[in-house]
Amino acid sequence: MADLSGAATIEIAAPPERCFAIAADVERAPAWQGAMRSAEALEHGPDGRPLLVRARIDALVAGVTLVLRFAYDEPHGMTWEREHGDLKGLEGSWRFEPAPGGGTVATYALDIRLNRALGLLRKGVRGPAEARVRSLLTDRPLEGLKREAEGA
Repeated sequence: MADLSGAATIEIAAPPERCFAIAADVERAPAWQGAMRSAEALEHGPDGRPLLVRARIDALVAGVTLVLRFAYDEPHGMTWEREHGDLKGLEGSWRFEPAPGGGTVATYALDIRLNRALGLLRKGVRGPAEARVRSLLTDRPLEGLKREAEGA
């Protein structure tokens, strides 16, 4: 069971293929994603996409370093999960579906299981502060992808 989880959806005036291409360029994600401060590919797949990535994430209350394993379902989305690092667990995903009027409906989801130290820290981060952390971790990536994909 996740200690922090959230999912959000946004409509983007760009095709799913463009949204996927931007999200799948994981090493460039810190430039637009919001919470991710750095991403370094440790392993690439045969198509050149990062499979194993060391990422530094700012969660307002603490910075965490993780090694994440990525899987891609072009152009429909991608998933990732924690292999090791500062959290007990992390699973995330992007889903891209054609919007009825054109463009893309993008959904970003994240489930985080905190380690003991961050779990204790979280007890002091209830209410509005916890909502800010959830917003940082789910809304900002969507808003960043929308800006990047629409060229705004």
